Amino acid sequence: MAEVRIDSREDFEKALRRFMMQCKKEGIVKNFRERQHYTKPSQKRREKKKKRT
Repeated sequence: MAEVRIDSREDFEKALRRFMMQCKKEGIVKNFRERQHYTKPSQKRREKKKKRT
């Protein structure tokens, strides 16, 4: 789980950017997008095969 502690002196925009980077590293956004819609196992295999090539 991504977590960012903000100091009283720190800018909110900078903390938000750090949070987004942590989410990206942990794969939270990617995982969410994958689970939004059901993909059939055959479709997953095709996409996996396509990435290798």
